[in-house]
Amino acid sequence: MSVKPKLRILCCAGLSLIVLDAQASAPPETLQPLLVTLNERLNIADLVALTKWDSGKPIQDSPREAQVIANARKLAAERKLDPEDVGQLLAAQMEANKLVQYGLLAKWQATGKAPDTPRPDLAKQIRPRLDELQNRLLQQYADFTPYRKDPQCADWIAKARAHLATDQLHELALIRATGELCTGKP
Repeated sequence: MSVKPKLRILCCAGLSLIVLDAQASAPPETLQPLLVTLNERLNIADLVALTKWDSGKPIQDSPREAQVIANARKLAAERKLDPEDVGQLLAAQMEANKLVQYGLLAKWQATGKAPDTPRPDLAKQIRPRLDELQNRLLQQYADFTPYRKDPQCADWIAKARAHLATDQLHELALIRATGELCTGKP
C-alpha cells in the first residue's frame, strides 16, 4: 500500500473520531432553556433584595420556602418526577437566590444606599412571577431529566452556564442553582 492510501485512511479515521467526539459532547437541546430560566429566576433576586432593603425584613423566610417546596413536590408527581429531586432542585434555587440577596445587601450596606430603581411589590408582582417561573422550571427540568445521569452532564452545564451571569455574584449563585441538575450516577 502506498503512502497516499494510508494517509487517506488515517485522515478519514481521524475525522470520524472528531465528528463522533463532537456529537458525543454536544449538550441536549433541553439544557439551554432550563439554564435561561434558572438565570431569569436568579435575576429576580435583585428585586427581592430591594424589597428586603426597603422593608428591613430578613432574607430568610422559612415558612415561604417550605410552602414553595411542598407545592413543587405536589407538582412533581403530576410531571412524573421524583418529589425528593424536585424538592432539592427548588431548595437549591432558593439558596442561590438568597446568596444574591445577601451579597447585594452587604454591598448596599457598605455604600449606605441601594440603587435608585423602581421597587415592584413582593407579594403582588415578584412572587407571582416566581410562581410562573417555577412552573416553567419544572417542565424544563422534566425535559432535561433523562440527561441528568450522563457522564458529560457537569461539563455541559459548566460550558452552557459560562456566559449567562452578569457578574461574579450571579455567577456563583448560578453555580449553586445548577448544583442539583446532574446526579453523577450513570
